[in-house]
Amino acid sequence: MGFSDSFFKKVEKKTKVNKETIISLANKLQNGNMKDEKTLKEVISTLSEMTGRPVSKEQEEKIINAVVNDQVPKDLDKYYN
Repeated sequence: MGFSDSFFKKVEKKTKVNKETIISLANKLQNGNMKDEKTLKEVISTLSEMTGRPVSKEQEEKIINAVVNDQVPKDLDKYYN
Protein backbone atom coordinates (compact mmCIF):
# COMPACT_ATOMS: atom_id res chain seq x y z
CA MET A 1 0.00 0.00 0.00
CA GLY A 2 1.52 3.28 -1.08
CA PHE A 3 0.97 6.64 0.53
CA SER A 4 0.36 9.79 -1.46
CA ASP A 5 2.44 12.93 -1.19
CA SER A 6 -0.56 14.70 0.34
CA PHE A 7 -0.55 12.13 3.15
CA PHE A 8 3.12 12.81 3.88
CA LYS A 9 2.52 16.58 3.72
CA LYS A 10 -0.23 16.26 6.34
CA VAL A 11 2.02 14.14 8.57
CA GLU A 12 4.91 16.57 8.16
CA LYS A 13 2.69 19.54 8.99
CA LYS A 14 1.49 17.86 12.20
CA THR A 15 4.75 16.26 13.31
CA LYS A 16 7.49 18.30 11.60
CA VAL A 17 8.92 14.98 10.37
CA ASN A 18 9.64 14.89 6.65
CA LYS A 19 8.79 12.14 4.18
CA GLU A 20 12.38 10.99 3.77
CA THR A 21 12.79 10.46 7.53
CA ILE A 22 9.55 8.49 7.73
CA ILE A 23 10.50 6.29 4.79
CA SER A 24 14.00 5.77 6.15
CA LEU A 25 12.64 4.65 9.51
CA ALA A 26 10.09 2.37 7.85
CA ASN A 27 12.85 0.75 5.79
CA LYS A 28 15.01 0.22 8.87
CA LEU A 29 12.10 -1.40 10.67
CA GLN A 30 11.10 -3.54 7.70
CA ASN A 31 14.54 -4.61 6.50
CA GLY A 32 16.56 -4.46 9.68
CA ASN A 33 17.34 -7.20 12.11
CA MET A 34 15.59 -6.05 15.27
CA LYS A 35 17.92 -8.24 17.33
CA ASP A 36 20.95 -6.37 15.99
CA GLU A 37 22.27 -3.73 18.40
CA LYS A 38 23.42 -1.39 15.60
CA THR A 39 19.99 -1.45 13.92
CA LEU A 40 18.25 -0.85 17.24
CA LYS A 41 20.52 2.10 18.03
CA GLU A 42 19.74 3.64 14.64
CA VAL A 43 15.99 3.21 15.17
CA ILE A 44 16.16 4.64 18.71
CA SER A 45 18.23 7.59 17.49
CA THR A 46 15.84 8.29 14.62
CA LEU A 47 12.80 8.11 16.88
CA SER A 48 14.52 10.37 19.42
CA GLU A 49 15.19 12.95 16.71
CA MET A 50 11.67 12.63 15.30
CA THR A 51 10.00 13.16 18.65
CA GLY A 52 12.46 15.69 20.03
CA ARG A 53 12.87 13.54 23.14
CA PRO A 54 16.44 12.71 24.08
CA VAL A 55 17.31 9.16 25.06
CA SER A 56 20.17 8.68 27.50
CA LYS A 57 22.74 5.94 26.97
CA GLU A 58 21.26 4.14 29.98
CA GLN A 59 17.74 4.27 28.50
CA GLU A 60 19.10 3.16 25.13
CA GLU A 61 20.80 0.14 26.70
CA LYS A 62 17.63 -0.81 28.60
CA ILE A 63 15.58 -0.63 25.39
CA ILE A 64 18.12 -2.66 23.43
CA ASN A 65 18.38 -5.31 26.15
CA ALA A 66 14.60 -5.59 26.38
CA VAL A 67 14.20 -6.05 22.62
CA VAL A 68 17.14 -8.45 22.20
CA ASN A 69 16.00 -10.57 25.14
CA ASP A 70 12.31 -10.63 24.06
CA GLN A 71 11.24 -8.70 27.15
CA VAL A 72 8.98 -6.26 25.32
CA PRO A 73 5.34 -6.81 26.29
CA LYS A 74 3.27 -8.15 23.40
CA ASP A 75 0.13 -6.33 24.56
CA LEU A 76 1.15 -2.68 24.76
CA ASP A 77 -2.49 -1.53 24.64
CA LYS A 78 -2.83 -2.01 28.39
CA TYR A 79 -0.24 0.74 28.94
CA TYR A 80 -2.32 3.33 27.10
CA ASN A 81 -5.70 2.86 28.79
